[in-house]
Amino acid sequence: MNSLALRLSQIEKVYNRGTTGEVPVLQGVDLELSRGQTAALLAPSGAGKSTLLHIAGLLDTPDSGSVFVSGVEATQASDGVRTRIRRQQIGFVYQFHHLLPEFTAAENIVLPQLTCGIPKKIAHDRAMDLLDRVGVASRSSHRPADLSGGEQQRVAFCRALANGPSVLLADEPTGNLDPATAERVFAAMMGLVHETGLAALVATHNLELAKRMDRILRISEGNVT
Repeated sequence: MNSLALRLSQIEKVYNRGTTGEVPVLQGVDLELSRGQTAALLAPSGAGKSTLLHIAGLLDTPDSGSVFVSGVEATQASDGVRTRIRRQQIGFVYQFHHLLPEFTAAENIVLPQLTCGIPKKIAHDRAMDLLDRVGVASRSSHRPADLSGGEQQRVAFCRALANGPSVLLADEPTGNLDPATAERVFAAMMGLVHETGLAALVATHNLELAKRMDRILRISEGNVT
């Protein structure tokens, strides 16, 4: 198994702002993350961190450069292959949980597994195991509206890991939470990352949380340092 979970090579991205012309956002970005490694991505608003995460997660395509996920070059792959890689190899967590409101916590974690053909019983057992690891198994039958903000976000982390991805991409995952709740959610996230051995790239404005990750990356003038 390739120990390098994510590699970005010479990623370039330029946006056309109409009357203001072209605005380069990412310029020759190189980035590598190994399995079991956590990295914080720090950048001011508008610097390109969400763009970088979207490209790393195959939700957007760079103007040039390559994205490798577990050693597979995904930039030039067909839409079907890219979708399969996203579904099986990449987990996403955002500032807002985006849980499906009509389903319970457990069902929100079961559903992405069913799309990969995992039998329902196995998917449910996996969901309950993940919920137990983050301390919300007792809330498995509750719908999102009946969960606290911290509980919702922990369920969102579990959903992101439902299919056993090699890469976790998180965009301000604690940005909508109070400090105490953010700490609990962050601790749960780090516990899951270390237990499962995946790579995690986390965009955050919280420097104290960033310092507790293996690496701190910054976007400056379109480059990652």
